[in-house]
Amino acid sequence: MDKIVQFVQKSNCNATTVAVFGAIGAAVVAFKALSLFKVFVDVFLRSGINVKKYGAGRGGWAVITGASDGIGKEFAFQLASKKMNVVLVSRTESKLKAIAQELEEKYSIQTKVYAMDFTKGADKDYQALQQLLEPVEVTVLVNNVGTNHEIPTPFEQETDKIINDIVEVNINAAMKMTKIVVPQMVARKNGLIINLGSFAGLVPTPYLSVYSGSKAFLSSWSQAIGAELAPKGVTVQNVNTYFVVSAMSKIRKANFLIPMPKPYVRSVLGQIGISGGASTPYTSTPYYSHAIANWLIDNVFSRGFWVNKNYDIQVDIRKRALRKREREAAAAKNE
Repeated sequence: MDKIVQFVQKSNCNATTVAVFGAIGAAVVAFKALSLFKVFVDVFLRSGINVKKYGAGRGGWAVITGASDGIGKEFAFQLASKKMNVVLVSRTESKLKAIAQELEEKYSIQTKVYAMDFTKGADKDYQALQQLLEPVEVTVLVNNVGTNHEIPTPFEQETDKIINDIVEVNINAAMKMTKIVVPQMVARKNGLIINLGSFAGLVPTPYLSVYSGSKAFLSSWSQAIGAELAPKGVTVQNVNTYFVVSAMSKIRKANFLIPMPKPYVRSVLGQIGISGGASTPYTSTPYYSHAIANWLIDNVFSRGFWVNKNYDIQVDIRKRALRKREREAAAAKNE
């Protein structure tokens, strides 16, 4: 009889344990499903802060770095279409002037251009740019300029120049540009700072270690200054970006995961202040396929899995890039 009682008690205990763990599992699944549902609501149903809040149509100026091509150029056109005056900053003056003329003729806005090589990090350039911006009401800053490794490369084999260029362009330029414009934003209690981040800052990327580290810095720094500036009326948004068709990505054809600059920038400007697929503060992953990918990285498999996955991808890309270099060298030798 005692054995029967013990068996019943043990069975009840086991059933209770199973029920408790089942309830926990169901709660976890429900939470994950709810977070995925929120991603779809964010990217397909919600509208972000209208750029009119930041001076569009009211004489506000947007400063865009890396403005002569790709994403930066598209930001210039879309902000100009919303009646924002624009300051275009990039390396090639002839390109900047041509874009500025087109923007003025098409949208009847004002423009300014400043040609500088961000890899040099020259104080005289930043001082001249500060003087150029002092008379205007800067309400938006797009820290878009960036550079990457030429091909995936082990850190110990990377050149000092490429390492220094990545740090100077991806880290120092963003801080210096922000330092120039943020005082007047704080004084007016209104401003928007968009930092172009990367999935490489979300998941460490072997063979692109310096670039990956620079984007991780940008993510952490954006969150820090975002918290500092929010009570002062300035919105900071680190835009977590997967690949976009551009010269830097070296991708020429769009697909589900890799959009053209136009729809990508439209998603960024349409969802200011909305997290989309991002789970970190003051960060947004607005483009729908990027948002889903961001959610999967945060919720499926371990971070170690994704780091190792990046390793395999970059090793394969490096092999193909080296073979291409060998073919080009052989072809040049035979000419």
